[in-house]
This record gives sequence, C-alpha cells and structure tokens, in this order.
Amino acid sequence: MTLDLRNYLTVTGGYWAFTLTDGALRMLVVLYFHQLGYSPFQVAMLFLFYEFFGIVTNLVGGWLAARLGLNVTMHIGMVMQIAALGMLLPTAWLSVPYVMFAQALSGIAKDLNKMSAKASVKTLVPQGADVRLFKWVALLTGSKNALKGLGFFLGAVLLQMVGFQYALLVLAGGLFVVTLVTLLLLPDELGKAKAKPKFTQVFSNNAAINGLSAARFFLFGARDVWFVVAVPVFMFAVLGWSFMQVGGFMALWVVGYGVVQASAPVLLGLKTHAPGAKEARFWALMLLLIPLAMALALGQGWDAGTVLVVGLLVFGVVFAINSALHSYLILAYADHDKVALKVGFYYMANAGGRLAGTVLSGWSYQQYGLEGCLWLSAGFVLAALLLSLRLPAVQA
Repeated sequence: MTLDLRNYLTVTGGYWAFTLTDGALRMLVVLYFHQLGYSPFQVAMLFLFYEFFGIVTNLVGGWLAARLGLNVTMHIGMVMQIAALGMLLPTAWLSVPYVMFAQALSGIAKDLNKMSAKASVKTLVPQGADVRLFKWVALLTGSKNALKGLGFFLGAVLLQMVGFQYALLVLAGGLFVVTLVTLLLLPDELGKAKAKPKFTQVFSNNAAINGLSAARFFLFGARDVWFVVAVPVFMFAVLGWSFMQVGGFMALWVVGYGVVQASAPVLLGLKTHAPGAKEARFWALMLLLIPLAMALALGQGWDAGTVLVVGLLVFGVVFAINSALHSYLILAYADHDKVALKVGFYYMANAGGRLAGTVLSGWSYQQYGLEGCLWLSAGFVLAALLLSLRLPAVQA
C-alpha cells in the first residue's frame, strides 16, 4: 500500500466516524425536541447557528488549513464535536438559546472536518490524474453520506433504546477513540501551503469557482428546504410513523444516496475522461423535474405517503449524481497549492444553501405544508441550473 493511499484511507476513516456522530446528533435533536412539543419552525431554528457558523467556518477554515495544515483543522473539528455532544448532556440546561449555541459548535466542527477531508484528496492525487481524482472524491463523499444515513438510524435507535443522554455519551466516546487514532497516523504537513496565504485570498477571483459555488448554494438549499424538517416531521405527525420508522427510512435514503454518489463514475460511464460542466447542466435539469412532479401530484390529491416515499427515492438518486459532479468540479477548478482556500470558499456557499434551506424548511412547512416546500425546492434547482449554464470546461 502506498503512503498516499494509506493517508487517503485514514482521512476517509476519520471522516466516516465524524459523520456517524453528525447524522445521529441531527436525528436526536429533531426527534427529541419535536417530542417535547417544539413547532417545526422552532426545531428548524435550533439548527440556525449550526448552518450559519458553517458559512464562517468554511471561509476562515480554508485559510487556516493552508497555514496550519489540513491535519490540524480536521482534528480541531473532531475535538469540537466531542465538546458539542457533551454540552447537551445536562437536559435541565436545554433551552433554545443553549441548544443553538451547542449546535453552532457542532456546525463549526462539521465544516472544519469536511473541508479538511475533501481538500486532502486533491493533495494526495498527482496532478493530471483527473479520473482518479473523480473516483477518489466520489468514493469519499458517497461513503460519507452513506455513513450519515446510518447516523440518522443510529440516532433514532439510541434515542428509543437508551434515551437522549446515554446516546450522547456513546457518540462522544466513540469519536474520541477515532480522534486519537487518526492523530497518530496522519502526517503533520498534510495540505499545508508552501507560502503562507493572506486572509484576503480566501475570496475566489476564479469565475468558474464563483459560478460553481453559487450553483452549490441553490443545489443544497433545494434539498434541505424539504428534507431537514418537513420530511421527518411529516412522517411522524401526518403519516403516523414511529421514531424508528422515520430514522430507519431517512437512514436508508441517505445510505442509498451515498452509494449512488460513490458509484457516480461507473453510473456515468466515464472510464477514460472525467466529467465537466455539460454533465452538471444535464443532471441539474433532471433534478428540477422531480420536485415539480411531486408538488403537482400532491396538488392533484394523490396519496401523500406514496408521493413522498417514491419522490424521495428518485430525488436521492439524481441529487447524488449532481453532488458528485459538483464535488469533483471544485477540485478540478482549484489550483493544487491553493486547494484548501478554494474548497473552503466553495463549502461556505454550500453551508449558506443549507442555512437557507433549513430555515425555509421549518417556515414553509408550517405555512404551506409539504407541497409549499417542494415548490420552493424546484425554484432553488432552477437557479442552480441557470448558474451552471456559464460554467467553463475543465482544463486538463
């Protein structure tokens, strides 16, 4: 096994462990606080700082990683996640502002870890090896999302079997062990730029990266505007599903989404060349049709449970391909020595889309129901498609 492959596997393993805790914590918070009587909008607001500080973290985190190394920023994220889990243990303190603060810490941790892991892939692949880069980033991102799905299920199971506090202890303890292992295995210089970049360099002057980042904002807003709050609350409150059923379905959805994402190089049949902007535009158009069809079906009085389940499955497949294409394109557009800065800027836009989607998910579901969330989702995908029209070809 080469050193680069060993480091790639170590980064991936650490990312997997972190993602399990992140998915589990998300499901714990949504279901536990809905059970306590919080409205959908109040549940969404618990994640407001989680998403907002993701924007700040990606902006500053890329700069820090370029100066300190991706190894350092990845492990700072892991330690912060352990602290965020510990903060939620005293249930007597769980007021809305307090939980929002703990979620802010978790949001910072998540985006430090994600930015570090994904940027690391670029540093571990030789320049010009575009097909390998696409395969490695698709595998990393897809497997991460599969683990996030398992995290959803793990959170629901732990909540039902051992309760909120013991669930947090299990998650924090497991992540602590993994943090120690990856800290010992990864090189200190991973991802550190040769020259110390100025903070102003975090803002991209690359039109391709700016356009892709704007499209990413709307792409992930389109998912979260109905997936974050509306879907689990609708399943529990309207369809009458149990915590285990909600967590289990969402887990399977995200696992399947991750498998499709990891398999994107095979599904797209691109064996001799990597994808480009043309593929990104085509798959954005395919994605647009799904929330439109779901909203129209609900408006015609079709069975809501069937529309939701079938629509989610189709949306998951097409969204996964869109996400895999975007995750590759940002690395392809970024300079090798400045990858941490550019990936940080790009995932700042990603976090912004999640923030908008999360807030709108709670608000639009409370005001207009699931159908309103789907119309908003379609509008966000349309914006992503229009922005993708100006993306340039990838330079080999």
